[in-house]
Amino acid sequence: MNEKVIDITELHKSFKEVKAVDGLSFCVQKGELFAFLGVNGAGKSTTINILSGILPKDSGTVTVCGEDIDKHAESIRCKLGIVFQASALDKRLSVKDNLKSRAALYGIFGEDFRRRLDELDGMLGLKELLQRPLVKLSGGQRRRVDIARALIHNPELLILDEPTTGLDPQTRQTVWRVIDELRQKRKMTVFLTTHYMEEAAIADYVVILDAGKKVAEGTPHELKTKFATDTVRVYSHLDEAQQLCAEGYSVKRERDFVDIEVKNTAVATQLITARPELFDDYEVLKGNMDSVFLRVTGKNIEEA
Repeated sequence: MNEKVIDITELHKSFKEVKAVDGLSFCVQKGELFAFLGVNGAGKSTTINILSGILPKDSGTVTVCGEDIDKHAESIRCKLGIVFQASALDKRLSVKDNLKSRAALYGIFGEDFRRRLDELDGMLGLKELLQRPLVKLSGGQRRRVDIARALIHNPELLILDEPTTGLDPQTRQTVWRVIDELRQKRKMTVFLTTHYMEEAAIADYVVILDAGKKVAEGTPHELKTKFATDTVRVYSHLDEAQQLCAEGYSVKRERDFVDIEVKNTAVATQLITARPELFDDYEVLKGNMDSVFLRVTGKNIEEA
């Protein structure tokens, strides 16, 4: 039986006339990698701030790890690890002192802290950074420390708000290696907001927000099947392939290939079977999460 780590029903939050979250409902299952998508201002950070007890909600119900946020906010906070978009670390302190002060809030001292620090070093490679003040670190190094801070108390739920935005490829790879390790070895639930559609594509479940409302949800496969189209890319017989526009297909000619838009793979198969003489050099390109997001919101998430 699935266990709900987050369960939100009819959540509302307004700032004067602006409805930041407007009747939002969704749930996150234990051990899931859950992706929360939307352009800036869609309501993602507001929802996270309500989940973590930073903001009060106007109405609706929010349950985290089986507890109501209105009744057990302090208990819930102890079960969460959060990596915010803006670092919550003290720039004047060393990395070690930042982590030590955070651990103290959860009653982790002495040998327990040293043991936990060793574990985090094994995951995130912190040893060379521990004595350095945070202000001297690069953006990627600070992000690794942000994640260590969120994990210091072994939370049940890890919330990552745009964790890899602006990071170099190597640091992004490190962040995802740690996420995979936490999920595989510790069955940790990960709640992710991201601007990178390739990250959303590997999630177990996706909810897309627009102007505070849920506009689509499902697994990446379900969303791509419902909202995205496939493309047959032909590399030979370009003039003949281009003529398929006369048969009702959406066709785009480029310098050395022609793209034919089709509803799904089944339609692609029918076309190729019906006109095999055109398809001796081709590939079928599946619709992606960028196409899904653009279709349901009318916006390009990375540009926004």
